[in-house]
Amino acid sequence: MPRGFDVAAAEAALRRSDRALARWMRRIGPIEADPRWRKPFDLVDALARAILYQQLSGKAAATIVGRIETACGSTCLDATALACIDDATLRGCGASGNKTLALRDLVRRAHAGELPSARQLARMDSEAVIAALTAVRGIGRWTAEMLLIFRLGRADVLPVDDLGIRRGIQRVDGLAEMPNAKAVLARGQAWAPHRTLASLYLWRVADLALD
Repeated sequence: MPRGFDVAAAEAALRRSDRALARWMRRIGPIEADPRWRKPFDLVDALARAILYQQLSGKAAATIVGRIETACGSTCLDATALACIDDATLRGCGASGNKTLALRDLVRRAHAGELPSARQLARMDSEAVIAALTAVRGIGRWTAEMLLIFRLGRADVLPVDDLGIRRGIQRVDGLAEMPNAKAVLARGQAWAPHRTLASLYLWRVADLALD
């Protein structure tokens, strides 16, 4: 599967299929293709950073990641780099016990050939990618979906448990309460097969200051 999709075509389709969302899309303006869709990446590095950023502010997580990069002597936290430092060093850099265990499981699976290669990822459908990645300790469906959206550029991903997505739908539809995951999934049927772009807009809607 190619990485990325035709954003302009997806935008036009969403505008035609959903008037409520279209009003917010006009207010926000066009969303451009993510430059990361064209850049190669190391899967272990991407997952390691996702693990380290979980449940932390961006600033705190970036500090921990920076310390680990220094300890590894590499700005790419691939399996080789992470294997070069011990648990005590990871903990000293600020990684929690659970995150240290998750990173060790990630490295073990990489060395055992249990993680898909970039070529394999390109051939797998989104649900297969999610199944492969969530086998890693500390990687849940949401994290796998973020990789599908921001690294692989898959066109039809809707993270139904994401708070920003739920808040965005609440605003778009003028709901008194945020919808649950089941309601988000049902609502998103109108946006298929362009649910990734709908998600990107919903995050913007959720963050937009209201007059």
